[in-house]
Amino acid sequence: MMQKKSKKKYQRPLQHQDRMPGLEWKMKPRPAFFDPLTSPGHKLKGKVAIITGGDSGIGRAVAILFAEQGAQVAIVYLNETADAKETSMFIEAETGIPCMLIKTDIQKEANCVRVVKQVVKKFGRVDVLVNNAAIHFPQDSIEKISSAQLEKTFRTNVFSMFYLTKAALPFMDKGSTIINTSSVTAYRGSGHLIDYAATKGAIVSFTRSLSSSLAERGIRVNGVAPGPVWTPLIPASFPAKEVASFGSDVPLKRAGETSEIAPCFLFLASDDSSYMTGQFLHPNGGEIING
Repeated sequence: MMQKKSKKKYQRPLQHQDRMPGLEWKMKPRPAFFDPLTSPGHKLKGKVAIITGGDSGIGRAVAILFAEQGAQVAIVYLNETADAKETSMFIEAETGIPCMLIKTDIQKEANCVRVVKQVVKKFGRVDVLVNNAAIHFPQDSIEKISSAQLEKTFRTNVFSMFYLTKAALPFMDKGSTIINTSSVTAYRGSGHLIDYAATKGAIVSFTRSLSSSLAERGIRVNGVAPGPVWTPLIPASFPAKEVASFGSDVPLKRAGETSEIAPCFLFLASDDSSYMTGQFLHPNGGEIING
């Protein structure tokens, strides 16, 4: 007699945070931002990297992996000081490499210019720019997206990439890399994240156009378009019941961990991807998006 296989339901504890973009230290369970099975290496030895949104989520995992591979890392964050300090302490304890923290609002161009000036003053140059910070505010119809929300979403997700790239380019030499975080929503859309998906589509076009512009200078521009990933943005954005099952609708039936996304950024930042520019990697749990 055949035994029926028990179907274990994918679920996280009910939770919601009344702030945007949320705090990682409050999440249950905490995102797996570090894979202890990944041994330290030297793929980015001597490189200087700026990572926006590096305090938590995907940015945190990228910052830690970059430092493990020898990079000097500057983390740019809005106001999530506890998360930023935890990331910095983790990096310094694991690698012995000091981590630079810069608290600022990258919606404003002057702040982005100031970020680059601080990094260049300390390290002398920029080798890797990771434009990763983003926000979203779910709405069930376009009528509910205010002009203020629309502008804030585009300023944070898109304008900041223009500002930081413009500021960093004078200090980037041949062999430098720029990596932009888009999303699976850029390719398939999202009925409740219309403005967010629009920014992520803009990032795809920005990445492809910028890569063409900078190819002759030997600066490569690529991107990563994740699917559902367990980050502070999730409990800060959705009701508790949605958070509990977040990511269960993809073929792999779960959200990704940030430590599973970070290697895409390492690949694009290192010489392993030296023949790639204008491209996107798609760690999305198995969704086919033809992009």
